[in-house]
Amino acid sequence: MPYIGPPLPHSYVPSSPRVEDPEAIVKVGPAMVYCPLTTSKKWDHIVSASKTGVSLTGTAAMGQVGPVIGRVDIGENENSYFFRVSLPGVARDQTDSFSCDMEPDGNVKIKGVTTTGESIVCKNSQVFRMQSRNLCPPGHFSITFQLPGPVNNLQFSGAFGADGILEGTVPKR
Repeated sequence: MPYIGPPLPHSYVPSSPRVEDPEAIVKVGPAMVYCPLTTSKKWDHIVSASKTGVSLTGTAAMGQVGPVIGRVDIGENENSYFFRVSLPGVARDQTDSFSCDMEPDGNVKIKGVTTTGESIVCKNSQVFRMQSRNLCPPGHFSITFQLPGPVNNLQFSGAFGADGILEGTVPKR
C-alpha cells in the first residue's frame, strides 16, 4: 500500500530493508491481493472486517506527490448518510468520464479521470513546460467505499463543487 498520509518533509529519506542480493529489490506499484477462500464463513469475516475500508485504483492508488484523491468523510443522522470525497484535479463537467454509482447495500463507486499534473500544459494558445508537478498525475481512477448500512439508492442526491469536493446524501433504508 503506498503512503497516503500527510506530505513528508523534503529531507525525509525512507529506510531500505537490508537485502543480500540488490537485484531482489523490485519497485512495486499499485497491486491487488488475491485471497483464495475455502468457506463462506471466512469470506463473511473478511467482508465484515473491511466494511469501513476505502479502495483506490489508478492514479488515486499511485501515492504520488500532490493532493490525495479519494479522502472520504462519512456522517449520518437518524434518517440519512452523508459523505464528502476529495477529488482535486477532476473536472466537474466530465459527464462522459465521471460517475458516482450507489448500491442498495451502501457500496459507493466513483470513477473518473484526473486532468491535472501533466508535464506540458497548453493554455490560451501558449505551451508551458511545467517545472514543478505537485498535483495528482493525470489518468483514470476509481474509488470504492462502504456506507455504514443499507440505503435507498434511488433517492441519492449529490453535488460536485468547484472546490473539488463531491458531496452526497442518501436516505437510510
